Amino acid sequence: MKVDIWSDVRCPFCYIGKHKFEKALQEFSQKEHIEVVWHSFELDPYIKTDAGKSIYDHLAENKGISRQQAEQMVAYSTRMADEVGLKFNQERSVVANSFNAHRLIQFAKTKGPGNEAEERLFKAYFEEGKNIDDKAVLIQTGIAIGLDKKELEDLWSSDAFEKEVREDESAAQRIGIHGVPFFVFDQKYAVSGAQSPEVFSEALEQGWSEYEKKQNLVILEEGKSCSVDGNCDL
Repeated sequence: MKVDIWSDVRCPFCYIGKHKFEKALQEFSQKEHIEVVWHSFELDPYIKTDAGKSIYDHLAENKGISRQQAEQMVAYSTRMADEVGLKFNQERSVVANSFNAHRLIQFAKTKGPGNEAEERLFKAYFEEGKNIDDKAVLIQTGIAIGLDKKELEDLWSSDAFEKEVREDESAAQRIGIHGVPFFVFDQKYAVSGAQSPEVFSEALEQGWSEYEKKQNLVILEEGKSCSVDGNCDL
């Protein structure tokens, strides 16, 4: 069964939601049959990378709030992260456009480690204070998850995987996704936001139940036939 997840590596609740979902998945009895597919979603496609700007000042300007309110927002998501074992250092976060980070994830998906790319980029942004729009950082991130250095260098001298990012974002619009994280189970059931592991467990169970039904065909009528061993009904 497939679980599609729309996410942005600049979204604190996407990182938190990822770990809550993974906790539920780890305890799910059919976890070996679950395929997780990450999809691109830019919370702010027009943001300009500015390594010199404080995340607090950026939030205050972007949301039209005071710096004190911005600090409270960051403190709130940091407490939520702590509850799932993540150690946010958002005061170090670099204000950066995430489009190229999404291109790296799309490339990683074609090689296998899409989930690892998501995790590494979340960690880079929220914990390590790295610029996720810096090509050198993205190359290092790719190498760390086993991607080829030459292919990574070639990626940034082309427009490769830009189309895939845009296609994911168009799909999100068609579905009606207005915020992330957004989880879709077996193309039927959806969970929005960084919900509790219990909510994700319920969604996995419900999605799996429907998935199993589709795998078991209901035979409406039986007639004469031949079996795989060559024996035919007479």
